[in-house]
Amino acid sequence: MADRAAPHPYTALARATVERYLSREPVPGSGLEIDPRKDLWRDARACFVSIKTLSGDLRGCIGTILPVRPSLDAEIIENAISSSTRDPRFPPMRLGEVRGVTFSVDVLSRPEEVRDRASLDPAKWGVIVSKGMRRGVLLPDLDGIDTVGDQLEIAARKAGISSLDGVRIERFSVDRYAE
Repeated sequence: MADRAAPHPYTALARATVERYLSREPVPGSGLEIDPRKDLWRDARACFVSIKTLSGDLRGCIGTILPVRPSLDAEIIENAISSSTRDPRFPPMRLGEVRGVTFSVDVLSRPEEVRDRASLDPAKWGVIVSKGMRRGVLLPDLDGIDTVGDQLEIAARKAGISSLDGVRIERFSVDRYAE
């Protein structure tokens, strides 16, 4: 039987954070507790932490489109807690659920404005759709989202935007790390 590959430090940090948080133990103070390579953690980067059941159903997904914390590890820690306990679409996770889920961490590039929808590709680019104070975000390369139109409509619907007329569109790429 082949050994399962060791998880990437980003997903290992997300899992350790959620396990400790739900156990009411101190969460990791930094990513250095998971991996000592400082270059993995030092940059301020936006990220999303997604949690899925073993059957592939979404269980939580929360993130930031611009960094709000001083380092990527701090961003992962906060987003892992939020994804597991504060995603309004789901009840807060319980400790017993953690063994039955997988974690992924998407590290985002800085968003850039889109002037031509032809420059979008839902397999490569995530989108941010904004109108007034409303903003919807959709990560790239999601199952069942194969067209730019579908991607933009879903992002707009998430924000409560009823029409794509007059929306501002931004795109971003991700580096995805999954268990």
